[in-house]
Amino acid sequence: MTCYFRHLEELFKKAGIEAISQNRQEIDRIIHDVVGVDYKNCPAAWKQVKNRLAQNEADFVTMLKEAWTNRK
Repeated sequence: MTCYFRHLEELFKKAGIEAISQNRQEIDRIIHDVVGVDYKNCPAAWKQVKNRLAQNEADFVTMLKEAWTNRK
């Protein structure tokens, strides 16, 4: 889990998300949902995250921020 988090620290800052040990799993689930990959498929999720960032980083940050803000 969260094998790619070290690469996303700046992205989390832009989205206003503090990635701490207590919420890493929740953030990981949200990322998987945002990119449309089954939870715990870390390599596929990371691949989709990289694709989304290459296409439109600002849009991905917005989607992540909204998903984090609207979580239950």
